Amino acid sequence: MRSTTLLALLALVLLYLVSGALVFQALEQPSEQHAQRELGEVREKFLSNHPCVSDWDLRVFIKEVADALGGGANPDTNSTSHSNYSAWDLGSAFFFSGTIITTIGYGNVALRTDAGRLFCIFYALVGIPLFGILLAGVGDRLGSSLRRGIGHIEAIFL
Repeated sequence: MRSTTLLALLALVLLYLVSGALVFQALEQPSEQHAQRELGEVREKFLSNHPCVSDWDLRVFIKEVADALGGGANPDTNSTSHSNYSAWDLGSAFFFSGTIITTIGYGNVALRTDAGRLFCIFYALVGIPLFGILLAGVGDRLGSSLRRGIGHIEAIFL
């Protein structure tokens, strides 16, 4: 595979990763933000109805429950501060996209919406072969370079 073809394929894979990250972010972030708002509303209501429970104690309890259930909301953020924290920021979505097309599947970020899951299936159907072609091209290029290098070393010593 020629260098220009390999670079074009690499650019295509990177473009595919970025576009996938943007779609995953658009599909999953609103659901996550809705869950976070609901958590804040329920927490505020609970605290106003139960003044004997401190905000800190309730926050610790919610965090433990969310961790145990694998919840989508982040109890570390303060719902009244309108925090911009998101598990689906562009960097996390890009990382998730990379784990899909490389079939690594690493991390604790999971799709929660049906639209996100459906898109993921089709994203993987195209992305995995695309990444496989890139990997084959890189392997071919590395093999050629290694053979040339070994040839030079043999010429020196033999």
